[in-house]
Amino acid sequence: MKIVLISTMSALVTLATLSGQTTGTPAQASAERSVPEALSNRELNTRAYIELLRSDVKKAKTQIMGQIMLLDADQSAKFWPIYTSFEKELTAIGDEILALLQNYVSHYDNMTGAVADRLALKLLDIEQRRNQLKKKYYLRVKGGLDAVTAARFLQVENQLERLIDLQITADLPVVREQ
Repeated sequence: MKIVLISTMSALVTLATLSGQTTGTPAQASAERSVPEALSNRELNTRAYIELLRSDVKKAKTQIMGQIMLLDADQSAKFWPIYTSFEKELTAIGDEILALLQNYVSHYDNMTGAVADRLALKLLDIEQRRNQLKKKYYLRVKGGLDAVTAARFLQVENQLERLIDLQITADLPVVREQ
């Protein structure tokens, strides 16, 4: 079990490294918006980078999930289609998180109470839907396999989610009123 935990921690560090993206400071983003052509090129490059990063993160998550789940052939045949469906739905929520982050950065230098409220409520809504999605898939895994396997899936997913969230939010400055 210790070897699995050490291997898992190593894989989590790798995942955290892969998921680290820098979007620049809000001041840099604001300065870059003053040059529309540079912004569109930068935006295209950023989107391409994010898609590549997501692909790498999904591969790393799948590898970590496979290492920790310790499924036999019969369990794997039941688990992986459920997990693939989960990841597809989770990607849509990830798109919303990315849009929210971009919205936050674009409003950072001119934050108002109304914008802060809208962003905060949207974040809470996204977190609630992400938890509902995990519950939905916990129940699917439990129904297709068993409660212990479903709990393991949920535990690993929560650990990975928190690492990714920490990596994203570590680079964001705290909201401030202008």
